[in-house]
Amino acid sequence: MDKKKIATALKYDSEKQIAPELVAKGKGVVAENIIKVAEEAGVKTYEDELLSQQLYNLSIGDTIPEELYHVVAKVLTFIAQMDQKEHAYK
Repeated sequence: MDKKKIATALKYDSEKQIAPELVAKGKGVVAENIIKVAEEAGVKTYEDELLSQQLYNLSIGDTIPEELYHVVAKVLTFIAQMDQKEHAYK
């Protein structure tokens, strides 16, 4: 059986939110479109199948549950480091 790709998108403004919010989710073609739109907008992506599955169980607009804070913080830190490296080379 072929597993469908899952994609989720989070939004986080540390000045306005206590936790990241799920703003998009999808499987298959929808997942591919979420990734494509992110890449076209210059938004960094991170692949973690288990985390995506956990986030997919949330509803759009939900903030992530406390039990995911640590893993999502690691992802946000990784992306911030990628941004810093990218800006350092410009």
